[in-house]
Amino acid sequence: MKIRTILALIATLLFSTFVSAKVHTGIEVKLQSVKQSQGNDEDVFVKVTYHNKSNQNIKILKWYMPDENGEVEEGIFKISRDGQVIDYLGPHYKRPAAVDADYFELAAHKKAVFTVELSGLYDFSEQGYYQVELDVDNLALYGPLKPIKPGKDQKKDTFTGMKSNMATSVMVAKVRAAKGKPCNPRKEDCGGNGSGDDVSFTGACSNSEQNSILSALDAAKTMANDSVSYLNGNAGSRYTTWFGTYSNSRWNKVASNFDSIKDALDNKSKTFDCSCNQRYYAYVYPSQPYKVYLCKAFWSASLTGTDSKAGTIIHEISHFNVVAGTDDIVYGQTGAKNLAISNPDDAVKNADSHEYFAENTPYQN
Repeated sequence: MKIRTILALIATLLFSTFVSAKVHTGIEVKLQSVKQSQGNDEDVFVKVTYHNKSNQNIKILKWYMPDENGEVEEGIFKISRDGQVIDYLGPHYKRPAAVDADYFELAAHKKAVFTVELSGLYDFSEQGYYQVELDVDNLALYGPLKPIKPGKDQKKDTFTGMKSNMATSVMVAKVRAAKGKPCNPRKEDCGGNGSGDDVSFTGACSNSEQNSILSALDAAKTMANDSVSYLNGNAGSRYTTWFGTYSNSRWNKVASNFDSIKDALDNKSKTFDCSCNQRYYAYVYPSQPYKVYLCKAFWSASLTGTDSKAGTIIHEISHFNVVAGTDDIVYGQTGAKNLAISNPDDAVKNADSHEYFAENTPYQN
C-alpha cells in the first residue's frame, strides 16, 4: 500500500513490459508499452506484435486489427479499472459480410507490428489500477463464413477468438484534473445541450488532443471576454476593420453576438469531436449546439493569433442558431476586410469577421 501511495504522488502510469498470448491458430500476440512511465495528461501508446508461429499463412479480419496508422475500428482491447470494465468509446459499424479483401494475411513465421494509441478509445483520465488485455471474438475472424449444409453442424474446432491469456497491470495517477472527459454516446447525451462548464469528447480524442482543446477553450474565453469589454466602449479601428462603418444597429448586433458567444463558452456544456479527417479547421451543425467537430487544420494551428485554435472555437460557436447564427459569407482576413468595406450588413453576419475581431491580430484599438 505504501508503494502504491508513492506511485500516485509522483503521478506515473506504469505498464508491465509485455503481455503475450498463444492462440490455437498459431498466432502469438504481445503488447508492450511505448513509455514505461507517464501521467494521465499524455497519450497512452502500446505496441502490438502479431507473430505467426505456424508453418502456414493465416488470415485475420482487418476490422479487428490495427491498420498501418495504428488506428482501430472496434474495441479489440478489454480494459478494466479497479475491477470495473471501462467502456470502449470509439465507433461501432454496420458492415456487409466479410470477403477475402477484408483480411490481413500474415505469412508463416512472420511478424506484424503496430503502435496503437489507447487514450482516445478508452478513458484513462481517472486514477486507479487498470488491467489491459486483447480480447477479440468474431465468427469470421480467420476467414469468411461459409454456408452450413443442412443437417450438418459447424466444425467444433472453428477458431473465432483471439484473447490474451495475461493482462498487463496499469497504474494511472492524475497529473491533469479531469475537467474534460470522454463522452460515451451509448450511455450519455453527447450533444452538449446542458448547462454548466462541462466539456466532453467524442471521436477518439487522445489525451494530448484533449489538452490542446482545453487550452484553446480557455484562450477562446479570454478572447470573448476581451471582445465583450471592447464592445462596452467606443468603436475604433478594430471594429471598423472587421465590421465596417459604425451604425448603432450593427454595433448592438455584434455586441449581442459576443454576449451570446461568451455565455456559450462560459456556461454551456460543450462537446468536441476529433473524428474529422478533412483538411478544414472545423465544422458544426448550427441546429445542434454545442458540438464542434475538429478537423486537420485545427491541430496544426497556433493557440492564438490569426486563424488560431481559439479563434476557430469562437468561429464555430458563433454558427449555432441559439448563439449568433452566423454564416460563412467569406473566408480569410482579406475577404473579411473587403466585406466590411463593401457590405457591413453582411460583415456582422460573417463568422470569420467575428473570429478576426476576437483574435485582434495584428492588434488594433
